[in-house]
Amino acid sequence: MKHPADSPATPATQFLRKNGVTFSGHLYAWEEHGGTAVSARELAVDEHCVVKTLVMEDEQARPLIVLMHGDRKVSTKELARQTGRKKIEPCRPEVAQRHSGYLVGGTSPFATKKAMPVYVERGILALPRIYINGGRRGFLVSIAPQALTTLLQATPVEVALAG
Repeated sequence: MKHPADSPATPATQFLRKNGVTFSGHLYAWEEHGGTAVSARELAVDEHCVVKTLVMEDEQARPLIVLMHGDRKVSTKELARQTGRKKIEPCRPEVAQRHSGYLVGGTSPFATKKAMPVYVERGILALPRIYINGGRRGFLVSIAPQALTTLLQATPVEVALAG
């Protein structure tokens, strides 16, 4: 198993190690409001393979996580329809941080502070490897996408819009 010694120890990497997930860590120069375009550029990978972790909430303020391709947006209307909710919208940054335990820009779906249902764009599961936040700004881990369904019980959805 590849667990680089120079990867930061975060709740996410500790969770991955504990569960025997093979991953590689990738540090990069994080930029405020840079998003997945910056991480993809810095790591020289296709932005479509960089997965963003979005904390959202439904009409009753119940939180959930959506995993989306870096170069796509989430149709919250379609997500609400596919998950049987009336409405879904992004959480305010301070609310997302309270639910996840991570700073916005460093949110990982692994080892969140609060247990939340996870939804993953179906196309992500077809990729050979993905790059997803490792639990801090400027740090992604590369893993097999199947870890999302086996470890997080992520439910596949089809809610992507052109970025």
